[in-house]
Amino acid sequence: MRTLNGNNPKYLTQKPGYDQEREGIARGEIRTIEYPSATVGNTRKARVYTPPGYSSAEKYSVLYLLHGIGGDEDEWYTHGKPQIILDNLYADLLLKPMIVVLPNGRAMLNDRAEGDIFAPDKVQAFETFESDLLNDLIPYIEANYSVLTDRMHRALAGLSMGGGQSLNMGLSHLDRFAWIGAFSPAPNTKEPELLVPDPQQTSATLSLLWLSCGDRDSLKYVSDRTHAYFAEHAVPHIWVEEQGDHDWPVWKNGLYQFSQLIF
Repeated sequence: MRTLNGNNPKYLTQKPGYDQEREGIARGEIRTIEYPSATVGNTRKARVYTPPGYSSAEKYSVLYLLHGIGGDEDEWYTHGKPQIILDNLYADLLLKPMIVVLPNGRAMLNDRAEGDIFAPDKVQAFETFESDLLNDLIPYIEANYSVLTDRMHRALAGLSMGGGQSLNMGLSHLDRFAWIGAFSPAPNTKEPELLVPDPQQTSATLSLLWLSCGDRDSLKYVSDRTHAYFAEHAVPHIWVEEQGDHDWPVWKNGLYQFSQLIF
């Protein structure tokens, strides 16, 4: 098991142009898929990024990458351009082969980010997504893509509300996820005593736990309390406090750094 600790400045280093489209490199493909959800009772959408040279003759790891409270399956694609970040990393030989799944973490019949996004039923839908992810989406991906299906080849990460979901779901299902990342996790994040009731077991099981946040983020207290608990109980993790707010530069950097460390 690989574990990393501490607030190390090297994790703040970005290669210039890491999120800018390059000419003359191989590109992956990002497409929208539809999958049946018994949890919600309808067909739901997600985006799937397959890396350059994707082939059914190989088996790939999977990163499930979650959005924030105001987004959907298109939020990362529209604002974060993960396909560009990942294509560049593949061109620099810095990533292990993986596909990336961008779900809609609001698991309800009308799952669009419209109206009052803070309405109780819409907030509850982010909790309901746990069942949709585990029982509907993951089985669909594993049935339709050439992927490895053990926990060591499955990662979960997200921004804001999705960061809280990643901690809540990932740390309560360590039999399913070995790699967990939270970028500016939101107040939906459970109290750290509930996230990690048995620090010793969590430490022995996880391969990587990543936590990052901007230093001007008004929600930074969520990350601070989580990091403090992990540190107090010697739970190996990477904690990155960087210059920034609750915004895309922080979240894109989270993906850029986290993706290079998994698998």
